Amino acid sequence: MEKLMKRMGVKQETIDAIEVIIKCPDKDLIIRNPHVAKVNAMGQETLQIIGDIEEHEAGTFNDDDVKTVAEQAGVSEDKARHALKETNGDLAEAIMKLKA
Repeated sequence: MEKLMKRMGVKQETIDAIEVIIKCPDKDLIIRNPHVAKVNAMGQETLQIIGDIEEHEAGTFNDDDVKTVAEQAGVSEDKARHALKETNGDLAEAIMKLKA
């Protein structure tokens, strides 16, 4: 299958992701335990994401989010919770803020 894909000009690369967050106007989609593949077919890049999907209202977060931020930023859960409140539940922004 790989040889056929190469002949057709399709390249696939696995991305080592811990979590994927898709921000929508009214909600956030959080994909935990993701398997992410970047596929390049004739110059068009796409991502294929498989994992456990959670939906959250925009600006909300749960205990798993707090733990993730605390672990990624190397801080206490109290500091992680405070950063998540300041960033309206944006995990990536909270982690970056705490690492700065």
